[in-house]
Amino acid sequence: MIGRLRRIWESRAPREQAVVTVLTVIVSAALYLWLINAVHHARQRVTTSVMALRVQSGVLDRQAIEYARLRAMPPPAASQTDLRTHVKARADASGMSRALSRIDAPDPDQVTLVLGAVAFPDWLDWIASLKLQHIRLESCRIEALSAPGLVSVTATLARTSRR
Repeated sequence: MIGRLRRIWESRAPREQAVVTVLTVIVSAALYLWLINAVHHARQRVTTSVMALRVQSGVLDRQAIEYARLRAMPPPAASQTDLRTHVKARADASGMSRALSRIDAPDPDQVTLVLGAVAFPDWLDWIASLKLQHIRLESCRIEALSAPGLVSVTATLARTSRR
């Protein structure tokens, strides 16, 4: 194979050999420059991505420190006020009081309430906020109303037991 290529090369005139050699050098140089250019652009893109990832890493590190700090904090103390008053105040604060039909307190650590027409997502958010206040949902009856998304609720809430 090499002998055959050598014979083809030697059969060419010296001028053709020079032209082929120059064209080979030019094509090789062009390919090399194209490769260097592609590598340079790829490196710029990677550098930009690495910088963005470093910023995100810094944000995640700060969030992890804040998360650890919050986890180390003691939970908020349960309110010592009358449960009925506390639930009523939370209903007023969240806008649920407009739907509040009745609220009764059979004992200091338990209330029963009736809500007329309330949006179901608002009810879920309100119960979640009460859970953060150490008030749990003991029992509940939810009935769908004719209007989409609205429900009527009869619920019993109680303070969580203190440990």
